[in-house]
Amino acid sequence: MLRLSRRYVLARLGRFVLTVWFGATVIFVVPRLGRSNPVDAILGRLAQSGASVQNADQLIAGYKHRFGLDKSVWTQYAHYLENAFTFHQGYSLAQFPAKVDTLIGRAAPYTIGLLLFATLVSFALGTLIGALLGWSRTNPVLRRVLPITLVFTALPAFMLGILLIYFFAFRLRWFPYAGAYSSNVTPGFNLAFIRSVIEHGALPALSVVIVTMGVWALGMRGMMITTAGEDYMVLADAKGLRSSRVFWSYGIRNAMLPQVTQLGLSLGSIAGGFVVVESVFAYPGLGGLLYQAVINNDYTLIQGICFYLVLGVAFAVLILDLIYPLLDPRISYSKG
Repeated sequence: MLRLSRRYVLARLGRFVLTVWFGATVIFVVPRLGRSNPVDAILGRLAQSGASVQNADQLIAGYKHRFGLDKSVWTQYAHYLENAFTFHQGYSLAQFPAKVDTLIGRAAPYTIGLLLFATLVSFALGTLIGALLGWSRTNPVLRRVLPITLVFTALPAFMLGILLIYFFAFRLRWFPYAGAYSSNVTPGFNLAFIRSVIEHGALPALSVVIVTMGVWALGMRGMMITTAGEDYMVLADAKGLRSSRVFWSYGIRNAMLPQVTQLGLSLGSIAGGFVVVESVFAYPGLGGLLYQAVINNDYTLIQGICFYLVLGVAFAVLILDLIYPLLDPRISYSKG
């Protein structure tokens, strides 16, 4: 039975709040290190295109006053923290009058659906491959074939994505090359829309799975090798247990803890992990939205997306801390 002392739980909750506050503070500071602002970025693009803007100084001053950018940094910081911790991120500076939460709400389902599926598939395949590579009783033929799956580990996901687009979208025409769904389907819970979303997400998900599963495999292989000589493995063999039971119940179970830790952190930061991949596939997720926000110096949108990323990672760490005893009975938090 999982028993946690009150002192331990309060300490972890305190660390969670401190982590979120510190991350939120960094998010506030970093976009303001540059000297430009969203209005300057917009006017700069207009100037590059040959357009002219009348009364630019008045426009910039009015824009700053409307969004409080003319106030002191400490006042802006206090207002930002209030918005962040009440989950009301305000308006987008570059896409006004659109609200930050509305923009994030539109993009988040695509990113979460795509990367959550890709991460879980990659985790499952990579962990199994690594366990088989580290298991001394694996079939020799399989042991020679499995390392082939690690070839693409060093290749950037966006580069593999370009290759997949070339072969499967342009050459073979099996999958679409951009977007989240076809323009001729109606978004909603219907078969045509679901099928279109799956078709459009296949190549981005495949690029993520192929590139990342090698990382999971290498980590699991190392852990399986370290468990091979442990006393509980020797005892399991001495009992005459089936090889499959020793593999799953003794080998994998005791080697899984670092993998689960990394999985929790990966899921917590899932929205910001593959910004370039989403840009390559013109996928309307949080990665592409964050990329556009950075280009436009959209402070509020950058802050909103990154704050939820920090919150996700911190929450994942908190949950992992609390469930470790369920994963490994040797860990106990009953004493504070």
